[in-house]
Amino acid sequence: MPLPLTPPPGATLAKAWRLHRANADMVFKLVVITALMFGFGYAMVPLYKHICAALGINVLSLTEQQVPGAVGTLRNTQVDLSRSITVEFDANARGPWDFMPDARTVRVHPGEVMTVVYEFRNRQDRTMSAQAIPSYAPKQATAHFTKLECFCFSEHRLAPGEVKRWPVTFVIDPRLPKDVSTITLSYTFFEVGGKVPLPPGGSV
Repeated sequence: MPLPLTPPPGATLAKAWRLHRANADMVFKLVVITALMFGFGYAMVPLYKHICAALGINVLSLTEQQVPGAVGTLRNTQVDLSRSITVEFDANARGPWDFMPDARTVRVHPGEVMTVVYEFRNRQDRTMSAQAIPSYAPKQATAHFTKLECFCFSEHRLAPGEVKRWPVTFVIDPRLPKDVSTITLSYTFFEVGGKVPLPPGGSV
């Protein structure tokens, strides 16, 4: 007569212990993996910034801009603090309107992002559409002067007596020639539909 195949109590206990140990090891591994993933995600931002700085990548974040309405700066890791450039702002209002910057001059380091605000007032008793043409002096500064935000990018419509304030956000390339210490940014604001006047210097 065959005997029943029932494992002894000791074998059942050992099997249960091995299963418990395997489950505990799995939980521990999952906790470690989760902690490593969280730590990696947390370290990504400073790691990314260090990599960009090491490789010389100029990262400009428009989300760090100050609220338009005042002259200000943004953070940028590629600022050349050994140089300062004077930027002059000129406004040519050729028509029955007022057009002027909040600041006539600012001092800025190459690579530093700067914002200057212009104000425009339509003094006519009718709605007008207008746009601005920029020009630069000296001419060799043009290739090194980058506008990140500018009202000159598009046409604007203003109601009678309406006043608008527009920011100009720019950065000067650190590769600007060393002999250039002053840049003049000039805007000529004209009414769309009429004869377009030439900006200072005779060319656009």
